Amino acid sequence: MIRLEHAGESGIIIYFGDAISESSAARVKAACSQIRLRFTDYILDLIPSYTSLLVLYDADKIDYLSIMSRLRLLLDEEALNLPAENDSRLIQLPVYYGAEVALDLDFVSHHTGLSQAQVIALHSQQEYRVYAIGFAPGFAYLGLTDDRLRVSRKQTPRLKVPRGSVALADNQTAIYPSVSPGGWQVIGRTPNPLVDWDADPITPFDVGDRVQFRAIERDEFMELGGSLDEL
Repeated sequence: MIRLEHAGESGIIIYFGDAISESSAARVKAACSQIRLRFTDYILDLIPSYTSLLVLYDADKIDYLSIMSRLRLLLDEEALNLPAENDSRLIQLPVYYGAEVALDLDFVSHHTGLSQAQVIALHSQQEYRVYAIGFAPGFAYLGLTDDRLRVSRKQTPRLKVPRGSVALADNQTAIYPSVSPGGWQVIGRTPNPLVDWDADPITPFDVGDRVQFRAIERDEFMELGGSLDEL
């Protein structure tokens, strides 16, 4: 059941479920799209997450009771209570899983009992859903991975993870859009830039999008602009 709660002086958080799921992700995406479209004049920001959406509104233009009433009317519409698979984009990303960039592939293979080839095949053969964006611009939390690929975060995070690193943690996968600290298990690298500060939006990902990885060889990785440098 969808529920709304007060969040600070000018915020409302909408909960679409209690567990990460395709259905919740689709509802978050649909609500985000409709709120942007219909409430442009008094919405300051929308912050989607796994099962919720934080709505920040301009209290000088609309009061709490009015925005709550309008949101409830919108959320009662049948279209927001059903998964909308046809509305999601599919983003395909090339990934090089070679030893030079797959810093933790050996660990993942040992931990899961799978060969490195099996890890790569399982990771690249399915589509993932973008469930949330953060902790850095362009960092998309993708799920859910095959249960056989479930691994924990590193006990001691790296101080610097190379840009474009594709990694695993728990039942999710993600790509580091820029050099940053991180504790996920790195199994490959994409040559594609994931943040463009001159573009609008600055990242290709949006909550609810689908992502699929395509395994590529070293030569194609380099041709596409990839780098084998540690950072």
